[in-house]
Amino acid sequence: MVVASIDIQDGKVVQLRQGQELVLERDDPEALAREFDRYGEIALIDLDAAMGKGDNRPLLKKLLPLGDCRVGGGIRTVDQAKELVSLGAKKIIVGSVAFRISERKGAGKEGGEFGVNHQFLEQLAKKIGPEKIIVAVDARNGEIVVDGWKTPTGLPLVETAQAVQAYAGELLYTCVEREGTMTGIDLEAVRALKQAVRCEVTVAGGVQSLEEITALSRLGCDVQLGMALYTGKVGLADAFVASLAWDKGELLPVIAQAPDGQVLMLGYADREAVAESFKRNKLCFHSRSRNTLWMKGETSGNTLDLIRMRADCDRDAILATVAPVGPTCHRGSWSCFGDQRYTWELLQSIVEERLRNPRPGSYTASLDDELVRDKVREEAEEVCTAQSHEEIVWEVADLLYFTTVLMSRAGVSVAEVLRELERRHKK
Repeated sequence: MVVASIDIQDGKVVQLRQGQELVLERDDPEALAREFDRYGEIALIDLDAAMGKGDNRPLLKKLLPLGDCRVGGGIRTVDQAKELVSLGAKKIIVGSVAFRISERKGAGKEGGEFGVNHQFLEQLAKKIGPEKIIVAVDARNGEIVVDGWKTPTGLPLVETAQAVQAYAGELLYTCVEREGTMTGIDLEAVRALKQAVRCEVTVAGGVQSLEEITALSRLGCDVQLGMALYTGKVGLADAFVASLAWDKGELLPVIAQAPDGQVLMLGYADREAVAESFKRNKLCFHSRSRNTLWMKGETSGNTLDLIRMRADCDRDAILATVAPVGPTCHRGSWSCFGDQRYTWELLQSIVEERLRNPRPGSYTASLDDELVRDKVREEAEEVCTAQSHEEIVWEVADLLYFTTVLMSRAGVSVAEVLRELERRHKK
């Protein structure tokens, strides 16, 4: 997997060489997050919080719903981590706090006694689960460094990584002396770390080529891209292709699913097909019968518009989320596995279509803001007075329909409501 990094400072996206020298600055974090989500997870790093100069929490709240985000920078308490998870963070990155046992009096946050902070990590793992924890093992010349890479700890990389893996599903290894320099990775250091731990490892710092991404993938490591991505040295589409396990075969299975998760079809893709999918924004395959590139719907018009791709845990299968244009199956059905399942998302899509293109006599189109709110109040009362099982089903269906019309008129999506319910569940 390739992880694109969005480092935030003063509300802007920045890239710093060695964590200090400003190399570039952009002011389009939301557009970047939407684009990066097509290729993999996004690392949101709050540099201001990491440096104790404030935080960018309002911006993070806007970015979190836009992709699968891992969040780091200045997370020093369990409550901070839990709040970010409740807001939609898929994983939490902790660094300095994982290695500081006590602070030296009068030294501020820098200095103190260093070691594995078992108490904090254990509490964090209990609160949000180890699968959501990434421990940043930032190292300079094999020694863990903290406080924005300014403070050496005396802790050896490999032994310390082995000690913290019990609390984390993943380690983020940054080779500090190469970070931001695009001088290449220290592949032997990565190999030694990966062989020493059982958990997943993501590598950052110095990555400059597709060949390095392939080499890291073959070691079983993911890659976090920053400087190489923003300077155009490496493109995300090419990086995604390079990270896949092509050594297992020239064709990899691709599962196409609708945005609501329903499976549409299974096909196979080679390197060219994956690259063309990103280029055309339409899902492409390799036709095994004709031994050639094939874009789904190129003759019928029933295309699969690409939203995002994800590799599985072994990097030898791809899950493509797509928006189907017309039926997917050559037999004319919505999916190669049967008819479309009726979902809340489907209900909203029908409602929105009738609001956009009202037909004569359409009841949905006739529901203005005042009328639909009156109907929601009326149906809520009828749900409360319903007695039998059948009555409750009937009245809840009415309430859900009118609520969906109200939501659609207000520009509120089903996905937003479900995210809010998920946030409450994780709170």
